[in-house]
Amino acid sequence: MNYADTCPFLRNPGSLAIAHRGGALENEENTWAAFSHAISLGYTHMELDVHATRDGVVVIHHDSDLRRVFKDPRLIAQTDFEDLSRLRSPGGAQIPKLEDLLSEHPDICLIIETKSREVIEPLCALIQRLDAIKRVCIGAFDPACTAQARALLGPDLLWSPAHAQVARLWARGWGLPLGLDDFHVVQVPARWKGVPVVTPRFIRAAHAAGIAVQVWTVNERAQMLELLDMGADGIITDNPTLLRDVLIERGNWPLTA
Repeated sequence: MNYADTCPFLRNPGSLAIAHRGGALENEENTWAAFSHAISLGYTHMELDVHATRDGVVVIHHDSDLRRVFKDPRLIAQTDFEDLSRLRSPGGAQIPKLEDLLSEHPDICLIIETKSREVIEPLCALIQRLDAIKRVCIGAFDPACTAQARALLGPDLLWSPAHAQVARLWARGWGLPLGLDDFHVVQVPARWKGVPVVTPRFIRAAHAAGIAVQVWTVNERAQMLELLDMGADGIITDNPTLLRDVLIERGNWPLTA
């Protein structure tokens, strides 16, 4: 049996629609407004970023500091959550806690990008406490983050690898019989530094290894259609309304979590 048939996160009759940071072109990224909007559209899967505050609270925010969104130079890792909770974005949003999103929307699946090694321990403790392991996927550009999460959460954790494993999978598409680690999904850009990553060859190699391919960050209709025709298993987008409309036209909506 294919792993995706038994994994709630991956189980879907067609390509998954995944709202990147909740849908960053339609609402302020990584905010309740973005997540609520994606859910109202019918999304069952969202991608987000996490950091840990100085007092160990797992918060949803992309950058390590507060400068870009809040015009505040402080680092999240050096700030207590109580202080963060007083901040407001230009649109009036607060930085959300991951615990609140997991608790208030128990049917939603999340791709969680870990932005630092310091967040791994409190993140894994939160996932265990909420019994949420079946509806999360952890990824990071730093392979040490996923290695630590795997050690803490065990073999049931769904995780996406960093560059080295992606490169090995890409090479397998060209016939090189390289070994792979034990992962069942890969989240990759369509191109990386001008080199096409997601091609029919890459997708065939991934599927032969039992690996689902989810592509980021896809915001144009033509590229969505190209990747869907190619057999991509998921599209990660800042433009959730457009992707939903494309999937409706293709008879691949609603999604099933």
